[in-house]
Amino acid sequence: MVRNTAGERELTMMRWGMPPPPRAGGFPVTNIRNTTSPHWRSWLKQENRCLVPFNSSAEYVPEPNPETKKKDVVWFALNDDRPLTAFAGIWTEFKGDRGTQSKPIPGPHLVYGFLTTTPNAIVEPIHPKAMPVILATDEERDIWMRARLGTRRRRCSGRCPMML
Repeated sequence: MVRNTAGERELTMMRWGMPPPPRAGGFPVTNIRNTTSPHWRSWLKQENRCLVPFNSSAEYVPEPNPETKKKDVVWFALNDDRPLTAFAGIWTEFKGDRGTQSKPIPGPHLVYGFLTTTPNAIVEPIHPKAMPVILATDEERDIWMRARLGTRRRRCSGRCPMML
């Protein structure tokens, strides 16, 4: 992940999954939809924002394949070249255990999740609930990492993944 540190950006390893809201319990959260929730608002500050690098992402189709009885995987990217770009993310330090129940890894851990938005026409048939917020340009990535809370929000360029 790329995060803000002391006026600079730092590339660092993190584990997926933010601490869940107290009422949700249990599992770490990777996809963050409701950024108006008090649980997520404190992590939307500049110091907790990050860029989640990717060149493609995948979703399972909603229904199993009739032949295999398993759900097929559909891959998405900005274009056929699969350029490196980023999702808008947030991160924090988590002091609890991560890993499996049989092999817990004690904290602290740097953990992240990425913000999601309404899916576009390409993603919606595969994943109707949401898709990651894609920051496709240097300007979009810079705005995400530097803009103050309360700054008038600009829409991203609308560049969305293509199905591969």
